Amino acid sequence: MTEKTEVRTDGAPAPAWMFSQGVRKGPILQVSGQGPQDPATGEYLYPGDVRAQTRRTLENVKAIVEAGGGTVEDVVMFRVYLTKRSDFAEMNAAYAAFIEENVAPGGVKPCRTTVMVELPQEPMLVEIDAQAVIG
Repeated sequence: MTEKTEVRTDGAPAPAWMFSQGVRKGPILQVSGQGPQDPATGEYLYPGDVRAQTRRTLENVKAIVEAGGGTVEDVVMFRVYLTKRSDFAEMNAAYAAFIEENVAPGGVKPCRTTVMVELPQEPMLVEIDAQAVIG
């Protein structure tokens, strides 16, 4: 039986509630939803700027994936949660730039789902989680 292990890094904000930044079981790594927080202070960054918030959020997700032994190339699925449909184009532009920088040219891009929701903290315009298969 494969052991389940917690993945933790100072490169992403510490979880504020009763959950792990990431959990790995065998080759599967699940990253908890991340927001646009400064990893060192936990402060929510870039109020009102969904493009900058998306980038910061993806960098937080990436730090957890890397702490779990993987890279963005190992991500099979990103789930994006937005508070406003009108922010989709700006989020998508930031997401596309991140994928271009982190997935090899001609490489297989991860799957993605985008959902419009209310998020747990008022300053958050976006939250993103991920699942990776490593090794």
